[in-house]
Amino acid sequence: MSTRIAFLKGHGTENDFVIVPDPENVIDLPPAAVAALCDRRAGIGGDGLLHVVRSAAHPEAKGMAAEAEWFMDYRNGDGSIAEMCGNGVRVFARYLQRAGHVGEGDLAVATRGGVKTVHIDKDGDITVGMGKARLPEGDVTVSVGEHSWPARNVNMGNPHAVAFVDDLAQAGDLYSPPPFSPASAYPEGVNVEFVVDRGPRHVALRVHERGAGETRSCGTGACAVAVAAARRDGADPTVTGAPATYTVDVPGGTLVITERPDGEIEMTGPAVIVAEGEIDAEWLETFAR
Repeated sequence: MSTRIAFLKGHGTENDFVIVPDPENVIDLPPAAVAALCDRRAGIGGDGLLHVVRSAAHPEAKGMAAEAEWFMDYRNGDGSIAEMCGNGVRVFARYLQRAGHVGEGDLAVATRGGVKTVHIDKDGDITVGMGKARLPEGDVTVSVGEHSWPARNVNMGNPHAVAFVDDLAQAGDLYSPPPFSPASAYPEGVNVEFVVDRGPRHVALRVHERGAGETRSCGTGACAVAVAAARRDGADPTVTGAPATYTVDVPGGTLVITERPDGEIEMTGPAVIVAEGEIDAEWLETFAR
């Protein structure tokens, strides 16, 4: 390994990521190393890490290589592996564009949640095809302190519990995962969204992301919220036959979510690369021992 490893820093609606380009998958990134890189005081800082690998070079993505050249090997800020990250896909695509691997228009990105279609708009926004939501049956409840709310179980390739509340302050500090029940609903933990209405088809959220704590934005969470809101509002596109578009305010900005009658969901929002530099490989290797 060289003594320096290239990295970039980017964000999508202030959901921020350390980006490590590694086309041939030669950089060892154990959980402790990822957590160190994402540490906001002793590392670079980020809600998560985007490991940029060619699909053909990664054992988990080889089967998708014919559809998508690039694999988003996404890690949470604590080093754990996640299936998917909607804001991360947009930032991933922005990096590929910056590096000259792709231009404006359509591309495919492999993720652990499947191959995602991406469109880089001329105006700078990026639209991601997020696939279809699954709505597991069964009642779910989330709690903060003495308050409890019914929550909609929505799976966007990763699990979400969506609770509609009167005031976002009711979510508390979101440092710790909000308790939920039954435990069997989310055996590997869950992302929890607390949601208020802002206007017709316009909502705002706060989110606790599994493995990261409260974040400024969550793309899959915004999609889950739009899906839950459409069902609550009687606007389920699979029933009405008409697309449902929701504006979703997150602490770091705004995302626009559209669910089509065929169930496919699209998310549109910004993605920005803010810096690039080098990681000291000797420092990083101390976390691999």
